[in-house]
Amino acid sequence: MPPRELTYEDLLQIVELIKSASHFSEFRLKVGDIEVSLRRSDGAAPARAAPQQPAAAAAEAAQSPVEPHFPEGVTVVRAPMVGTFYRGPSPGAPPYVEVGSAVEPATQVGIIEVMKLMNAIEAGVRGVVKEILAANGEPVEHGQPLVLIEPR
Repeated sequence: MPPRELTYEDLLQIVELIKSASHFSEFRLKVGDIEVSLRRSDGAAPARAAPQQPAAAAAEAAQSPVEPHFPEGVTVVRAPMVGTFYRGPSPGAPPYVEVGSAVEPATQVGIIEVMKLMNAIEAGVRGVVKEILAANGEPVEHGQPLVLIEPR
């Protein structure tokens, strides 16, 4: 891959990504001669919403997604970062894997795009794809389940 210049727009996107992602407390990046270092003063994500009334908070908690229960022994491939999940290498290309596909630990099951950079997502285990949980082109959060694999 040829070297790439870091543009002002890239820097703005990085700052927005760090501000919106709660799992970052510190971020460092060096591209050529440019170094970027971002750190939250308290090491946590800033509060984004005004305090809620108790009834509103209870209603929101009832609507918040609950981590689904997966069958015992199934390996859950999770998103290692925030971005957009793609099942194939390009629009119109066949997906990397389908339900029933045999996979090895290094088998690519998808990619996550973050700021125009494509990050390969690998199965991590030998087995068979049981379910694909994330849709093609869907935004995903850090730790979100993407694919279920039955180890063999």
